[in-house]
Amino acid sequence: MKKSLLITGVLTLLSHISFSQTPYNVVFDLTSSDTAVQSSVIRWLNGINSSHPTAKLEVVLYGASLPMVTKNKSSVEKPLQDVLQNKNISFKVCEIAMKRHQLDKSQLLPGVQTVPDGIYEIISKQKEGWGYIKAAQ
Repeated sequence: MKKSLLITGVLTLLSHISFSQTPYNVVFDLTSSDTAVQSSVIRWLNGINSSHPTAKLEVVLYGASLPMVTKNKSSVEKPLQDVLQNKNISFKVCEIAMKRHQLDKSQLLPGVQTVPDGIYEIISKQKEGWGYIKAAQ
């Protein structure tokens, strides 16, 4: 009986250790021009980063959200620049949306990256097991 309890305890501990080592990766889908939504995303990133410093967090932007990461148009530039200092947090803009909005890479804030297709980027991350959050109001 004692041996059975010991084995059960060890297995429980191992499963907990194994679970706690699972990577924490989240992709955020952001299309909103609403600055309250954009500020919320930055707040979420900071919160997750505080509790899970090794988490990989990626915000994919397309549609009406492009001004958030555009020079001289962003209303959240300072907090965004602070977040971008973390190597585990990235902002990626859809190049298809950039073309549609006549936006050039040189107009993006420093540290903001691009991807060929934002929706495909999100789908690819989900396929890799990343969590998904649609940022909306």
